[in-house]
Amino acid sequence: MDAKTNLKTKLPSRHVTEGPARAPHRSYYYAMGLTKEQIHQPFVGVASCWNEAAPCNIALMRQAQAVKKGVAHAGGTPREFCTISVTDGIAMGHGGMYSSLPSREVIADSVELTMRGHAYDALVGLAGCDKSLPGMMMAMVRLNVPSIFIYGGSILPGSFRGQTITVQDMFEAVGRHSVGNLSSEDLDEMEQVACPSAGACGAQFTANTMATVSEAIGLALPYSAGAPAPYEIRDSFCMTAGEMVVELIKRNIRPRDIVTRKSLENAAAVVAASGGSTNAALHLPAIANECGIKFDLFDVAEVFKRTPYIADLKPGGRYVAKDMFEVGGIPLLMKTLLEHGYMHGDCLTVTGRTMAENMAKVKWNDQQDVVRAADKPLSPDGGVVGLKGNIAPDGAIVKIAGMKNIVFSGPARCFDGEEACFEAVRKKAYKEGEVLVIRYEGPKGGPGMREMLSTTAALYGQGMGDKVALITDGRFSGATRGFCIGHVGPEAAVGGPIALLRDGDIISIDAHKGTIDCNVSAEEFAKRKLDWKPRETHFGSGALWKYAQQVGNARDGAVTHPGGSGEKECYADS
Repeated sequence: MDAKTNLKTKLPSRHVTEGPARAPHRSYYYAMGLTKEQIHQPFVGVASCWNEAAPCNIALMRQAQAVKKGVAHAGGTPREFCTISVTDGIAMGHGGMYSSLPSREVIADSVELTMRGHAYDALVGLAGCDKSLPGMMMAMVRLNVPSIFIYGGSILPGSFRGQTITVQDMFEAVGRHSVGNLSSEDLDEMEQVACPSAGACGAQFTANTMATVSEAIGLALPYSAGAPAPYEIRDSFCMTAGEMVVELIKRNIRPRDIVTRKSLENAAAVVAASGGSTNAALHLPAIANECGIKFDLFDVAEVFKRTPYIADLKPGGRYVAKDMFEVGGIPLLMKTLLEHGYMHGDCLTVTGRTMAENMAKVKWNDQQDVVRAADKPLSPDGGVVGLKGNIAPDGAIVKIAGMKNIVFSGPARCFDGEEACFEAVRKKAYKEGEVLVIRYEGPKGGPGMREMLSTTAALYGQGMGDKVALITDGRFSGATRGFCIGHVGPEAAVGGPIALLRDGDIISIDAHKGTIDCNVSAEEFAKRKLDWKPRETHFGSGALWKYAQQVGNARDGAVTHPGGSGEKECYADS
């Protein structure tokens, strides 16, 4: 008891449990069944994004119970709470997608406020869908209390008449159906078998990309992010995380000791190596912002450029997350990157050891072909590439994993908003060789930087995925494939060049060189700017209006506050 009490004198929870003045506070804890010993132990927040919105979140409550057992076993007192999660697969293709990216900020903010309000000493965060993963990691770095991240796990792949399928195939099936290449009966049968279990979308889409990041950045235990949601081993990882976070309290190892410039580069490297989601180029700068590190889109792209593409994962490849876990998991990927000089081995992780120490006993598996050795890559360039040019002075991003041709040139066909473009695609009212431009979908202009999976999947389903290109100041789903360039900045809503494009302007994209330009001179752009007028946001009040007023540019992660550089007092030290 004395040792625990002495530890408490240095922790935030002392403000609610220690001394005569806190008797009223302690009475609340007795009301919830806590013992005197539990009250005077370190308090560990166990935050989950559990809800019944989608399969990616549905298993998180069960996993949180395993975390709590681990915390209690190690001498801590777990305090469970939930936060929101907006699931992109459900929000896709309609107005719900406006809520997706803003939910990342709400998740981080709500975890921060819950932790601050109740003076918790450490955090174990469980997340299952695209924005909840970076949102939870952002909160950890912001609060800077000892923290461990847990991914809820991926879904198992579906099977349609003997063929492995994912939800990506469902979105593309809509396009096939629209041109008569798939019957309504087959579409109905397919949708019933595509998603057979709990868990996040199974390929290297955004959730699995950010899960891979969680291990590479050092906030998750090795192997924990790869196990599918239905696997019982997830409970072991969760219990171990609960035990380990108490050890981190004792050793005072905090997220900002772990998340450094080098670990952010490690995170970017695994995104490129796995052909991951372009959304990582938005989330890594946002995580960096929380600890006051400048790591923008161009910094991410620089790492992408020098990292080989080695994991043969969908949507560009053949395998899903379950397959990689079963042949060696994310550590297998990181082991070969580390051995060939593409990762920093001296970065601290939540094990209390460095990345190199964690990888020391990982053995290469030469009986598999899911992950190539880093010196025998699928492509010497990363699976994701940064672009820059007169259309995108603040950069843009494209996933090239699995693409054969990464150079494209054609006339612009401009649409103000995704709905107009989707309608043209649905009716096949576009031409082969065109560059479809979707604008006013950026962080401010959307607001919320919507994903365009419904449109891109429909194009692919129509057999036009490699015959047109698409650029936007919005985002693309991790499930997107084809020549699709997102995050074009500055966005249209602030008068960026994408707002000034006109039908027929010739747009040239070269992912080898990292360029995106059009045949419009600076003088002509300046002339067009004189006729341009800002558009009002779709929302005049509420959360999305508030988000539009606060959000910054995509280059810096579309963040809504100054981050660590503007911090006057860190919560962990209060």
